[in-house]
Amino acid sequence: MRRAFLAFLLLLSPLLAEAAPKKPPPTTEQRLNQLFGDLAKAEDEEDANAIEGRIQAIFLQSGSPTIDLLMGRAEVALKVQNVDAARKLIDAVTRIAPKYAEGWHRLAALQAQAKDDRGAMISLQKTITLNPRHFTAYAELASFLEDYGDKPGALKLYRKALALDPKMEEIQHSVRALTREVEGEGI
Repeated sequence: MRRAFLAFLLLLSPLLAEAAPKKPPPTTEQRLNQLFGDLAKAEDEEDANAIEGRIQAIFLQSGSPTIDLLMGRAEVALKVQNVDAARKLIDAVTRIAPKYAEGWHRLAALQAQAKDDRGAMISLQKTITLNPRHFTAYAELASFLEDYGDKPGALKLYRKALALDPKMEEIQHSVRALTREVEGEGI
């Protein structure tokens, strides 16, 4: 009798597993919240870099096969140093998906490379507007502001970048230097 009951349970267990409510996978926002929490607790820069990479991978997800294809082709074009083709592809991305922050971030990089600082700063601002957690864009825009003499503005943006990613060592140095310059020495 006992064997029959165990056999019955073994047969029934797959059905029970299917009937049991499954926990839905975490949303993108939940994954980002977890990763940013992990980033805040990272013990060193190496750990932080791994988490940053996972965050950047999520930032790259467009949700559109067309945009993903264009972004991939732009990357290939850049690898073979065909900047004109990459620029055309990224321009297409920002036209087709104007709310895709990473398209604007990539455009800013191409504009900066072409010495179009004004365009790069506008694209970085657009990136931050669309993705207020884009710590890299904050740091890059802060660097432009610092170069153009807006040290209080740069300090503010560097601090925002550090609030999101406290392990950005180069940014920590910039914040310390600008704090002394903008706010003076503390007592």
